[in-house]
Amino acid sequence: MDRSLEADIKAHLMETSEDFRKLANQHLEYKRKVEELEAKPYLTQQEEAEEHRLKKLKLHLKDVMEQLVHEHASHQVA
Repeated sequence: MDRSLEADIKAHLMETSEDFRKLANQHLEYKRKVEELEAKPYLTQQEEAEEHRLKKLKLHLKDVMEQLVHEHASHQVA
């Protein structure tokens, strides 16, 4: 899918879909937390485990959001 079209669809979904907005906001929150942990010079084992967990959650949300974008695009083409 063209990046421009994908960006347009994401912008549309941000405006029109509460579910998509919630996913995007949660993704940003996980990203912020990961960046916070990555900024530390040393991580405890607990922090490393939390970083790993957050990265998995963040990736899962990204996958769900991408699926919604592709579903929206396929409905527009059909």
